[in-house]
Amino acid sequence: MNEAEKKKTALIAGAGGLLGRAITTRLAASGWNTVALTHADLDITNREQTESIIEKTRPDIVINCAATADVDRCEREPDWAYAVNESGARWLARAASAADAETVHVSTDYVFDGEKEGFYTQEDEPNPLSVYAKSKLAGELAAESENERAYIIRTSWIFGAGGKNFGSRVVELAQAGAHLKGVIDQTSIPTYAPDLAARIEEIIRLGSHGLYHTTSAGVTAWYDFARLALDMSGFGHIEIEKVTRADLNQLAPRPRNSAMRCLSSERLGLAPLRHWKDALPEFLDELKN
Repeated sequence: MNEAEKKKTALIAGAGGLLGRAITTRLAASGWNTVALTHADLDITNREQTESIIEKTRPDIVINCAATADVDRCEREPDWAYAVNESGARWLARAASAADAETVHVSTDYVFDGEKEGFYTQEDEPNPLSVYAKSKLAGELAAESENERAYIIRTSWIFGAGGKNFGSRVVELAQAGAHLKGVIDQTSIPTYAPDLAARIEEIIRLGSHGLYHTTSAGVTAWYDFARLALDMSGFGHIEIEKVTRADLNQLAPRPRNSAMRCLSSERLGLAPLRHWKDALPEFLDELKN
């Protein structure tokens, strides 16, 4: 960054979560002034609080990592899902626009129904199946409508050290001796949080607003990710039961295949992120510390 950019301020909502922490760490290391707000600091469903904090902070960019990823709870409590994923996104983007700030809104591969063979691109029409997915798509549209300088970042299967995510969870369960199950009939791309944070910073720096599909490389199933993670962690002796999504009898539907490809990044000349398998050793080392 040049000297002018080093003085820029980023407000990160949802900074207590996995991606929020990764983005805060990344931007701080790059010379940004970071205002990292956890849910206790900022409830994005509270319009007045959101407007007040952003007006006082006057950031250059507002990054929304505050969302719920509890897919089944969203199905049971749709009002809660929409309050966080749509209304919260709207209040953040609106307040950012009023403060002359850009917006980054993080969304999900679940906006697709999973019926396509191959990769979903920005040219594919979303068709969300669950309340969670529908509320996330609504949040995308709200952020876009409220702030013309918005970056919409769809990603998938985020893993990393710290916070609850399927990557750290499988190792914790193995250490506890729990019976493990791995889904074999749902595929997407695991995305390493620090790599995602670095790419989001690159996108911001380029200043090309729009819709991005930002993931690591490598399509896989839950089972295969878990198996490799355990093998590399010294738990190769632990068995993982192969199951289907139907076997789990979960409340909310999930897309069968939601792997994404980013046409926007390709047009901008951004190289693909590394394969999730290449990020796995770094992740597992972090878990030990």
